[in-house]
Amino acid sequence: MTELVLHDYWRSSSAYRVRIALNLKGVDYRGVEVDLLAGEQRSDDYATVNPQRLVPALEVNGQVLTQSLAIIDWLDSRFPEPRLIPADPLERAQMLALTQIIAADVQPLQNLRVLKYLRANFGADDAAVETWIRHWIGEGVAALEAQAPVEGFLGGAGPGLADVFLVPQLYNARRYKLDLEAFPRLVRIDAAMRAIDAVAQAAPEAIRPA
Repeated sequence: MTELVLHDYWRSSSAYRVRIALNLKGVDYRGVEVDLLAGEQRSDDYATVNPQRLVPALEVNGQVLTQSLAIIDWLDSRFPEPRLIPADPLERAQMLALTQIIAADVQPLQNLRVLKYLRANFGADDAAVETWIRHWIGEGVAALEAQAPVEGFLGGAGPGLADVFLVPQLYNARRYKLDLEAFPRLVRIDAAMRAIDAVAQAAPEAIRPA
C-alpha cells in the first residue's frame, strides 16, 4: 500500500495544483500544514523533508518528491486514471508547453520569497508589489488565452495538466485584482474546472486551517 503525505500550505498555488491532481485521481493522502507566513518552511526539521524549504513536498513511503510538476508527473504514472499528461509525444510536449507558461514564466515571479525580496531590497510597497504581480500574471494568461480552445479544456475533452495549473493561477489573478475580462476562454475553463467536486475540495478556502 502506498502511503502519501503532502506537505502543504493552504494558499500556495503550487501545492493547490497537487491537491487538485490527487483529488481528480481519487488518491488518499495525509496533509501536513507548513505555515509559510510563520516561516515554518525555514525550520531545520522541514529542511530534512525538502532542502529547498518550499512546498509542496510529497512523501511516498518515506521517499520525498518535490516540485509540483514532478509530483504530478509521478502521480500520472502511478495512478493513470484520469490521465492528465497525454501519452502521445507531440501532445505531451504541447501540454507541457502550456503548463510551463504558468510553472516557469508566471508563478515564480509571484512567489512569496520573491515578493519579500522586492520589499526588503528594492523598497517596493504593497501597491508596487501588486502592480508587479498583475503585470506578470497578465502576460502569462494572455499567452494562454491565445491558445485556449473555444470548447472543452486545455487538456481537450477533459481536464489536463495545464487545466490543473490554470485554476490556482486564476485564483491568484483574482486575489490580486487582475481584470479577467480579456480572457473569456480561460475564465470559462476555470469555471468548468471549479464546478468539478474534486477540484472544489482542493480550493484554499476548503482546506484553510481554522
